[in-house]
Amino acid sequence: MLYMIGLLAVAVLAVLQFLLKPGSDTLLTRLISGAILILLALLSIGSGGWVLLVTLLLLSLAGMLELFRATGIRTEGRPNLLEGFGYLACGVYYLCLWFLPSGASWIGIPLALILLLALYVFTYPRFAYAEIVPVFFVFFYLAVMMSCIYMVRQLEGGRWLVWLIFLSAWGCDTFAYCAGRFLGKHKMSPVLSPNKTIEGAVGGVAGAVVLGALYALITRASVPAYMLITLAGALVSMIGDLAASAIKRNMQIKDYGSLIPGHGGVLDRFDSILFTAPVVYLLAVLLL
Repeated sequence: MLYMIGLLAVAVLAVLQFLLKPGSDTLLTRLISGAILILLALLSIGSGGWVLLVTLLLLSLAGMLELFRATGIRTEGRPNLLEGFGYLACGVYYLCLWFLPSGASWIGIPLALILLLALYVFTYPRFAYAEIVPVFFVFFYLAVMMSCIYMVRQLEGGRWLVWLIFLSAWGCDTFAYCAGRFLGKHKMSPVLSPNKTIEGAVGGVAGAVVLGALYALITRASVPAYMLITLAGALVSMIGDLAASAIKRNMQIKDYGSLIPGHGGVLDRFDSILFTAPVVYLLAVLLL
């Protein structure tokens, strides 16, 4: 019963996200695609195990494709050897997550780097050093940071803890939108994101912390620990949102993709989640 309440809370937050945030497509399109996305998230995260791992792998690959396109690593609309090794690195890392003990799965990160540097060495001078570095960044940004959702889910009590990621990110975003709309006066980042305000940011973080406290009470967990986790998660979620926006500004694109009708691509929807997941994992290990 308590677990279902937790799922319902996250689902309500996600629905509010889709209703409140404006988009270029019709509301019906946004609601339909949003409902499908919520259902897939609830099923995969609720199931855990290989179901969640495969889901995150597919999302990571889709997000990597979006960022390869945005940054110009993919040229002429066709995959190239450099891009292919980025996907291979992602696959190797996720295999390590599945087959190795949790304490040893991190070895997938240096293995991925070794793969990319092997490509650099054995094809030299076909690729420049400046071309290898962005590929590793894309791999780490999408594959490694996305996988932290799975890592949280695998912790003891992970079926409860994993929802703190979404309560922090989506809760902050939803409350920030509401607070900014009614109270916002001072711009937080006028050049990068003109619509975001300091008042909205404060309201977003406060709202996420309140959600964390309520979630702790519902699930009979430590209220101070959950409040601290959602506080940190909310703060970094805003950095994730702005970081994704900064890349889009640099590359002069509106959206990363169109995989999710009415919402853009994987990075458009999961930009804040990517930053929140590692922080929630770290604090969950340290505090709980």
